[in-house]
Amino acid sequence: MAEKLYLECQSGISGDMLVGALLDLGADEEILKGSLKSLPLEGFEIAISRVNKSGIDACDFLVKLDKEYENHDHEMEYLHGEGSQEEKSSHAHMHRGFSEVVSIIESGKLTKRAKALAVSIFRILGEAEAKAHGTVLEQIHFHEVGAVDSIVDIVAAAVCLDNLGIKEVVIPVLYEGTGTIRCQHGILPIPVPAVANIIEKYHLVIQISSLQGELVTPTGAAIAAAICTSDTLPQRFSVKKIGVGAGKRQYERPSLLRAMLIDPLGEPEENKEEEDTIYKLECNVDDCGGEAFAYCMEKLFAEGARDVFYTPVYMKKNRPAYEVSVICEQQDVERMEAILFTETTTIGIRRIKMERTILKRDIITIDSSFGPVHVKVCEFQDTKWGYPEYESIKKIAMKEGVSYLEVYKVVHREIIEYIEEHNNKEKN
Repeated sequence: MAEKLYLECQSGISGDMLVGALLDLGADEEILKGSLKSLPLEGFEIAISRVNKSGIDACDFLVKLDKEYENHDHEMEYLHGEGSQEEKSSHAHMHRGFSEVVSIIESGKLTKRAKALAVSIFRILGEAEAKAHGTVLEQIHFHEVGAVDSIVDIVAAAVCLDNLGIKEVVIPVLYEGTGTIRCQHGILPIPVPAVANIIEKYHLVIQISSLQGELVTPTGAAIAAAICTSDTLPQRFSVKKIGVGAGKRQYERPSLLRAMLIDPLGEPEENKEEEDTIYKLECNVDDCGGEAFAYCMEKLFAEGARDVFYTPVYMKKNRPAYEVSVICEQQDVERMEAILFTETTTIGIRRIKMERTILKRDIITIDSSFGPVHVKVCEFQDTKWGYPEYESIKKIAMKEGVSYLEVYKVVHREIIEYIEEHNNKEKN
């Protein structure tokens, strides 16, 4: 199976934290620098370094802005209301619309996939901000998307994800803090409206921690929504590589994002042999003819049903009827139900997920005195036995002009001899 990216967001997520983690995983630094340099965007430079947070070594991705492009909504002093009102009002905020941001991305020398991902992230962020302001994406002009550092963070994340070839991303939960922050729009509760809107629309899993402060930024939430393909980790996996990205904010908990390239592993062979789950579909039908039942069974088996059987029952008003039972795999449930609804008169189906214990078994072919025969060999507690497959016996009986029971008796004896001989060879 292909590698997946697992983001452990115990300290939240932001654009710079993710880019740092991806660089630490091995994203090409020179490709990133070249891609960002190709953007028709002024007023910034980037710095990539190693930092130590609470004794943990991490990669730091820093967007350095020229003074006229600074966006103090991203600084702790401004977020928490420190500094004078004059200082806050003296900073100009860069405002850009969504179409302008898309034009900047499209003009850069990025791969097609990186461009598409960056645009997708901005669209998610733009729609969330538009909803918060009671307008639409095409009409909104806002500093969060327009700010140079937001553009650089999002494009950098898209370039690194593309460079690493990551297509599947697991984000089980986003940890968020509590309290309020001060921004250009005043004092807002955490999570801020844009983050809350993204979480709602894209069904991200969030857990509120006791930590005071904003852990999930709007940019971080938009990236998570754009790249997350699952919120469930594989039951078993190996870790191929780990990357740690550093955040800029100082909280009680170190601001770190850990990214892991994981390789999902299947269930151990012993579990596959002994434990399994299956679905049983049931419905009661009292107004359907025998021909329809026969045709329905044929279709169910043809579409992959493990078993189909009809049980005579008496329904309300003492009507004789049949309980239709279908045994199938989880991935076949929807298809089986569609057949039951279209080929019978049922208007409701009971769906039951069942655990089962199954024997280790295998289908082999042996050379019998009648020719090749398919045999199901079962094993339990080091004991093996086998059964000839019905179709093989039927084919021989029709070809030889002898009874089914006669063929079965001969072949079954030969299967016993075959298994005993095979066991003796294994012991020796």
